Amino acid sequence: MKSEKTIAWVLLLVLPLGFAAIWRLQHGIDAQRAGLSQERDDVLLRSGRLVKIMSLEYAPLLADIYWTRVVQYYGNKHVRGQANLELLWPLLDITTTLDPNLLISYRFGAMFLSQAAPAGAGRPDLAVQLIQRGIQANPEYWRLYEDLGFVYYFDLKDYPKAAEAFLEGSKKPTAQLWMKVMAAKVAAEGDSFATSMFLWKDIYDSTPDPSVKENALLHLRLLKVREDCQQLDALADEYAKRYGKRPARISQMVQAGLLRGIPGDPLGFAYIFGQDGKAQLNLDSPLLEQQLLLDRFK
Repeated sequence: MKSEKTIAWVLLLVLPLGFAAIWRLQHGIDAQRAGLSQERDDVLLRSGRLVKIMSLEYAPLLADIYWTRVVQYYGNKHVRGQANLELLWPLLDITTTLDPNLLISYRFGAMFLSQAAPAGAGRPDLAVQLIQRGIQANPEYWRLYEDLGFVYYFDLKDYPKAAEAFLEGSKKPTAQLWMKVMAAKVAAEGDSFATSMFLWKDIYDSTPDPSVKENALLHLRLLKVREDCQQLDALADEYAKRYGKRPARISQMVQAGLLRGIPGDPLGFAYIFGQDGKAQLNLDSPLLEQQLLLDRFK
């Protein structure tokens, strides 16, 4: 009898807990299904043009609603650490079709698209497409060129296109000077010496700000150093072909007839070969410290 009573008490305690656990599990499943259904509903009509036609004069209002859904969709996925953001582009496509002047959707939408998973969709190509659409609809808004330049620079590592975007944006009436500075800097990183030199020279000639002028002059000098060192390294390669080894001193190339004299940097200090055999600034040149400082913050 005692054992039967014990079993009865156990069942009385366990069964409600079991039912509660089952209810919670079912509730969680229902919530997930509702979320998936909501996501499917958001892009049931994937044609932005069709949605715009159906929205009549309420297109801007509907664009705000879709943009809110973009943020919610991205936020929910980001919090859960989910890398699947396949609905992000359709939602942004509809949003910007409904309201081509909704600038925030281009700027933050491109950020959501370009970042690598799981922080973003890992689609910088779509980010470029979105921003270019924004530029077409808002050609005077220079910030979109800034965003385009950074996508090319950080995500695609396409320095020529990044420099082109910054430069084009710098031509807008309200653009800030640093856009042209970025164009010059990125062009140098892409080894486009002629473009970078031209831009820094333009900045130097056009700015009334002494500090900006001094910074431009420094970059012009260091660009000349980079160009000189590349040419000296090319001559050192030619020397190695002739004599079977690279020169240890610049004077050896003068003796070989590859140089008329020992060249100097823009401040007049003679170039030298470093321990790695590459041409570099003289240890006594004031430009060396400035070059190391700039390299440190790249």
